Amino acid sequence: MASSSNSGIEKRSIEMVPDNERHGTPRSQFTLWFGANTQITAIVDGALAVVFGADALWAIIGLAIGNVIGGIVMALHSAQGPQLGLPQMISSRAQFGIIGAIIPLVLVVLMYIGFASTGAVLSGQAVNLIIGVETPAVGIIIFGALTALVALLGYKYIHVLGRISSVTGLLGFLFITVCVITQIDVPGLVSNSSFAFPAFLSAIALSVGWQMTYGPYVADYSRYLPRSTPSSKTFWFTFGGSVIGSQWSMTLGALIGAAAMTESGNEFVENQVGYVGDIVGGGVYALLIFIVILLGKLTVNTLNAYGAFMCTLTILTTFGEKAKIRRWTRAVFVIGIVTLTVLVALVASADFLANFKNFVLTLLMVFTPWSIINLTDYYLISKDRFDIPAFYRLDGRYGNWNWRALLAYGVGVVVQIPFLAQSFYTGPMVSKLGGADISWLVGIAVTFVLYYFMLRNRSVAPAETIYPEVEELDAARS
Repeated sequence: MASSSNSGIEKRSIEMVPDNERHGTPRSQFTLWFGANTQITAIVDGALAVVFGADALWAIIGLAIGNVIGGIVMALHSAQGPQLGLPQMISSRAQFGIIGAIIPLVLVVLMYIGFASTGAVLSGQAVNLIIGVETPAVGIIIFGALTALVALLGYKYIHVLGRISSVTGLLGFLFITVCVITQIDVPGLVSNSSFAFPAFLSAIALSVGWQMTYGPYVADYSRYLPRSTPSSKTFWFTFGGSVIGSQWSMTLGALIGAAAMTESGNEFVENQVGYVGDIVGGGVYALLIFIVILLGKLTVNTLNAYGAFMCTLTILTTFGEKAKIRRWTRAVFVIGIVTLTVLVALVASADFLANFKNFVLTLLMVFTPWSIINLTDYYLISKDRFDIPAFYRLDGRYGNWNWRALLAYGVGVVVQIPFLAQSFYTGPMVSKLGGADISWLVGIAVTFVLYYFMLRNRSVAPAETIYPEVEELDAARS
């Protein structure tokens, strides 16, 4: 039976990848995540820090701090992939229980759909500018079809696309950088910056949220690396690709957002992709940049569609003993998910940037507790010792529900609410902190303390990791 490394279409879904199908080097994680972050949505995320209050210099510094903090968390998730060979959210069953893991899984699916929809809106702009069409629906639908195609092909082709978008992203973003430096008064923007603590914290939160939202699916791509791959190498290549790519994009976004400020408003807000095209000089240069934008967004939107497919299957197979997922089932799910993201994009609010900011910060509130619980269990409690066959059994060692983990998660979310500062809600503690939003920091501290001290003496981890037999995996696939 051909392995996924040798055939065109990926065969594995939510079951563990056996050793004989592992391949690649950790360097592939750098190209994948660098390509996934050198894209227009990361530029928009960087611009948000300026549009909503921070001056250019402090926005860039805040974004860098957030990218490093969030990148550490994201890369720690990635390091789990080669050791377990599992999709990231399957391993959540060790923390929340087989049925309890459905709760964060549902939230992850909503995250994928939201990010894919915002990506489709921006990519639709690029498609329309390339083909000369003004109707937004045309570009969004074309982009959705391309996303479905690559997601259906699976891991191998996603990495190929990641390598291509890394090269085009590098060249394209070098050109954009040159244009920004030569056409924008960067020294003037930086030298005139003044420090505002609430806006600075907001910039940090935007980039932390950006990085941490990769956490629920980053291991889906590192799981194909050989089990002998050092965790440190997986960590650093993932961290480097994601942080360098995102910080570069967000720095450009902060500078572009600051330069676009006028007395009547912000020109970037109204036409994000077109404004970037104008900066590079329009004409054929703009066309090439639109193609770079399209490839970068196609990479990350494919990751979103693929990840949503994995999570949906994980939910639907919770009550079955085996993950009997056929190729046509994969196709139905992927096409359905992409169709839904296209529909959401078509009816998206015209107030794109404000809604996108709220979306990213809400995701930070929801996924910070999940990341802390997953990492605390993996590195401090279970210590990389899991019963992998038990992840697929209701009568296994992990049980149906882990109420302690669910309590820590719920409290970790709720405790952030008084500290939130968003356009649709401002918590009572915000004014006492001078307008600063520290909700995610509170979420990290509370979740860690609750989970660690409730579970540290209740580990059900085996003495060493138990792996399924290859025959069992093949039976699940057939």
